[in-house]
Amino acid sequence: MKTTVSILFAAALTLSSIPAHAVVLDLSTMTCKQFVDGGDDTIKMVLTWMDGWYKGDSDEAIIDTDVFVENAKKFGTYCGKNPTMSIVNAAESVLGK
Repeated sequence: MKTTVSILFAAALTLSSIPAHAVVLDLSTMTCKQFVDGGDDTIKMVLTWMDGWYKGDSDEAIIDTDVFVENAKKFGTYCGKNPTMSIVNAAESVLGK
């Protein structure tokens, strides 16, 4: 439950900076190139999703900004080297448990 609340809170903070028009991001089909070229808002949303996804339901509702930034750098570097890979597969390669 705590994880769900923290994810919703992080998403709300992230989404508050997004312009009023709606955008649908299909993360299951997004490539690393689309992620890198997506702009700040898309990158922030994907990284926030990824952080929550890989923490799972069993982890504490804590965002460790040092770990978040470290993982974001790893993911960005990996995606830069693998532009045709899906972000889901890239995330699994970089952060999979």
